[in-house]
Amino acid sequence: MGTKHAFRLWHWMMLVSLVAGTRLLAAQEAANPAESPSPNVLADSVRELREQVRELQAAMAEMRSETQRARAETLAVRRELEEMRAPSGTGNGVVMEAVARTNGSSSGAPSGTVPEEEQQDQKRHDRTAALDEEYELLSGKIDDQYQTKVESASKYRVRLSGIVLLNLFSNSGTVDSIDLPTLAYAKPPAYSEGSFGATLRQSEIGFEVFGPRVAGARTRADLQLDLGGGFLTAPNGVNAGLLRLRTGTMRLDWANTSVVAGQDGLFFSPTSPTSFASLAIPALSYAGNLWGWTPQVRVEHRVALGEASSLVFQGGILDPLSGETPSYGVYRQPGPGEASRQPAFATRAAWTHNVFGQPLRVGLGGFFSRQSYGYDRNVDAWAGMTDIELPLSHQFSLSGKLYRGRALGGLYGGIGRSVLFSGDPAYSSTAVRGLNTVGGWAQLKYQPLSKLEFNGAFGLDNPYATDLRAFPYAQAYGNPGLARNSGSFANVIFRPRSDLLFSAEYRHLKTYMINSGPNGADHVNLMMGVLF
Repeated sequence: MGTKHAFRLWHWMMLVSLVAGTRLLAAQEAANPAESPSPNVLADSVRELREQVRELQAAMAEMRSETQRARAETLAVRRELEEMRAPSGTGNGVVMEAVARTNGSSSGAPSGTVPEEEQQDQKRHDRTAALDEEYELLSGKIDDQYQTKVESASKYRVRLSGIVLLNLFSNSGTVDSIDLPTLAYAKPPAYSEGSFGATLRQSEIGFEVFGPRVAGARTRADLQLDLGGGFLTAPNGVNAGLLRLRTGTMRLDWANTSVVAGQDGLFFSPTSPTSFASLAIPALSYAGNLWGWTPQVRVEHRVALGEASSLVFQGGILDPLSGETPSYGVYRQPGPGEASRQPAFATRAAWTHNVFGQPLRVGLGGFFSRQSYGYDRNVDAWAGMTDIELPLSHQFSLSGKLYRGRALGGLYGGIGRSVLFSGDPAYSSTAVRGLNTVGGWAQLKYQPLSKLEFNGAFGLDNPYATDLRAFPYAQAYGNPGLARNSGSFANVIFRPRSDLLFSAEYRHLKTYMINSGPNGADHVNLMMGVLF
């Protein structure tokens, strides 16, 4: 059929060219009668044109007859197929006979052989199918690029990401924050012991910018925001979460070394339990999980020990935060750490090895900061810690963190307190004592499917009783009566698609007071999130 189409196209082109040539010749003769050819030459040209027209007419008649014959053959095959489908049909024999007769009548080839023309048609069909597949693949990539492209003022690529997260929650007991509980308190008089609500303030949005190469390093920056910055002082203001800066970093990445500057998580305490019920603050905060989004500058160096093992060394300086709330809403005043006029220092070393297709990671970290409370009352804050990620099989893994330190309120240790005061901190006679604490958390993860996982975790922050008893009437920012805090949770996370998740979590809190027994609270959270 390909040769016939080419033959027809050639004849049509010849006919168009002849007609155009005849009209052009007549136009030239009318425009320039003096330069027109002689009558004999003109008669010969007209005679040749007439012969070519007759040949074209014959070719057209032949094409019509071939078309009619092919149409008749198609109708015959269709009738035979209909007979085969009928109950009285003879099955596959009719089909084979019809195909053989069709091949023989259309190409004249012997039975059992494939004509060369049909082979060429099949090759062209296969090539067309391959081109169609390639076109669809390229179109899909172009569509993906169009969807992920975010226009920026510079020529560099920007990527937008985030999550829209709805949390439905219910509490049994009295907690510090009904949607993000971290502490349990005794039931106040005249208040109900429980609550129910919903929030979207744990939704997040992020931007990532991919910049040029500088001195052989790839440059990249990211900015992460959420709506956990508080509430409007307006009717139903709890549903209007305020925008808040979480992290924002700039990176220079070489093959084995990176320089990171900005506000980021604690690189010397990098892991947190898995929970979508607690995104605005990491899970088990004030219950054994040291964390913080802190301005810092750090250097990372990676060393490959083989195909499956590596070492990483990290070191840097940080803003020496100590955990106090700001004194003013607009003007920033130095906290005790910043009043010491020196940064905080931290370092970490970690070893990684692949086991069961997952990273087995063990890290050791250290932290030091000086805090000044005036009148030459200085406290050295420090911490030593270890973190671990241990695959137990292809489906089970264990992770956790342990720490021991002092004056760690800026890292959410010591239940948010760095020091204790013997009296009013404004008086020079008031003594200051750094609060020693020990704690940590552990989590067991079971992931039977890539879309489904179960997590269970427990954490504890335990300030030293000797420090708490040294000042029986101590003062502290936060709640000076807190003695110990623990938390535990179990959750299930289901991701039917990469951009959709559902989760349910149960959490139990137990908070011990210095002068009373423990207070307990239960929290149930149902979540739905869409990632982008």
